[in-house]
Amino acid sequence: MTSKQISIRDIAKSLGISPSTVSRALKNHPDINEATCKKVQEYAQRVHYRPNVLALGLKHQRSMTIGVIIPEIMHHFFSSIISGIEDLAYGKGYRVMICQSNEDYLREVINVQALLDHRVDGLLISISKSTLDYNHFKQVVKHDIPIVFLDRICNEISSDRVVTNDYEGARMLVAHLLKSGRSRILHLAGPKHLSVGHERYQGYVRALKEFRMQVDEELVLRCDTPSKVEARKNQILALAGKIDGIFAVNDMTAVAAMRLLQDNGFDVPQNIALAGFGDDPIATMVRPMLTTVEQRGYDMGSEAARLLIKRLTDKEEMSFQTKVFPAFLKIRESG
Repeated sequence: MTSKQISIRDIAKSLGISPSTVSRALKNHPDINEATCKKVQEYAQRVHYRPNVLALGLKHQRSMTIGVIIPEIMHHFFSSIISGIEDLAYGKGYRVMICQSNEDYLREVINVQALLDHRVDGLLISISKSTLDYNHFKQVVKHDIPIVFLDRICNEISSDRVVTNDYEGARMLVAHLLKSGRSRILHLAGPKHLSVGHERYQGYVRALKEFRMQVDEELVLRCDTPSKVEARKNQILALAGKIDGIFAVNDMTAVAAMRLLQDNGFDVPQNIALAGFGDDPIATMVRPMLTTVEQRGYDMGSEAARLLIKRLTDKEEMSFQTKVFPAFLKIRESG
């Protein structure tokens, strides 16, 4: 049995007054006497009246709702981003609708349309690994709905952006491994087309060049998840005897590589030093504890929400901004 949501017309009919009087009484309008305001508000509370947010949004051209699309809610970095977004947005009077793409382009397209159908005022997006076509984002911009990209950005669209300095973080991390005496470093890399994968690979290359070392593409494997480590374990183990370091594009991949090496008789870091990226909580749970780069997900989410709300509320034309958060090296036991 479904329950009908109470409307302003229902309250007006029950109290024998006009819907416009109910509407104004709910807002304590000065044209409505105090006794009527009190009677209407008490009745509305008793029948659990809630305003129709979508209707109000159509009337005022704003829903006070922000849409968020991220690849994975379960990923610590992205859950930290969500916390930062929510705390800032709710503090400014906005609600947040969250969708996850599960790294799937088609689901991302569906998510965008679903959020637009719910009349969100703007979107905060970190794109999926499988997204190569950006037409769904272009349509959003075409309809004057602002987008802020965070962490994983779309270079084909002019927008506000919030990112980590992935290039410098990777450069510092690989330079650290090289300074510690490592010379053959395997890079477990992300997809070439994804901004974070590209920037971290470029940082890896830059560090090698700074130390006057050749980039050996045999030591670059597109392998950025634990499942891909498992799928390519024979290839990784075949290289293990030829390398003395591994830089993984993220911490979960680094930990999977660590377990693979340890299960096959390699000592970390004695035989092979190992480092990740992200400073996921798992980095301090494994043994040896993982050397990595810290990303400030909460601060990034908060900044992305701030930029979006500023664009929604400022009347003046603003140039697009890119906020780059510094990367911080976390040297631990693994390398």
